[in-house]
Amino acid sequence: MSRIAWAQTYPTRPVRIIVGFAPGGSTDIVARLIGQWLSERLGQSFVIENRPGAAGNVAAEAVVKSVADGYVLLMGGANNAINTTLYDKLNFNFLRDITPVASVIREPLIMEVNPSVPAKTVSEFIAYTRANLGRISMGSAGTGSINHLSGELFKMMTGVPMTHVPYRGGAPAVTDLLSGQVQVVFGTITTSSEHIRAGKLRALAVTTATRSDVLPEVPTMAEFVPGYEASNWNGICAPKNTSAEIIDRVNQAINAGLAEPKIKARLAELGGVILPGSPADFGKLIAEETEKWGKVIRAANIKPE
Repeated sequence: MSRIAWAQTYPTRPVRIIVGFAPGGSTDIVARLIGQWLSERLGQSFVIENRPGAAGNVAAEAVVKSVADGYVLLMGGANNAINTTLYDKLNFNFLRDITPVASVIREPLIMEVNPSVPAKTVSEFIAYTRANLGRISMGSAGTGSINHLSGELFKMMTGVPMTHVPYRGGAPAVTDLLSGQVQVVFGTITTSSEHIRAGKLRALAVTTATRSDVLPEVPTMAEFVPGYEASNWNGICAPKNTSAEIIDRVNQAINAGLAEPKIKARLAELGGVILPGSPADFGKLIAEETEKWGKVIRAANIKPE
């Protein structure tokens, strides 16, 4: 049987999508949404398997070391691009050892403050922080998380000093922001939008280059800090040497899903924008993000916990 014909019959048995985080988080939700769509579209079960640990490295290594036959895939994300520089002794090289299949979603973070901070804009926050040196703490989902690095990028581009306080996830950081234990968090829309709408937190900016449809009144960071951009993103990856025919088949199926109104609406609820494109487009994104966050990690001398 030719490879093309073989790829057209793929998949002939269930496919596993490995997620590097616990069930219920945004990466897991995206994976389940895409897995369900692929199951319907390609006629085989796409089963989500959660393997949390080491900021997604446990899951990435499991996929890298799998047989490159299209039956073990990874829901990759910004964490994988970050970890390339953050961790010195990984048993794999993410850029070298995976094949990008399809990007799915890009999610902004929100720079948000406890209402006890008087600043109503990013410019006012910068002035307030400079006037209160040593008093501003920034909570994050953990050292080296996208939340942490978004804050470090802000510090680098503005020269504003903030004390980093890492938590074991985004939700506990937001809990302490609500109680005023920390003053600022670069949070996700999923964990924060309800608190912002209720007036319990104040959003100063979204971190993407464009405003968010979920919070359209909130300006972008680049409106105050030109050139600033940070986002969380997710997409499907496969082990290197997976056949191009299988990669293209899954890529086309995912892009078809991203055009479906129901899937677009669900991803929009997460505060994200869909990221359709080719495997090469996704590979370019991963390479650019790896380089960008590598510079921040080295400049701020960030080490994993």
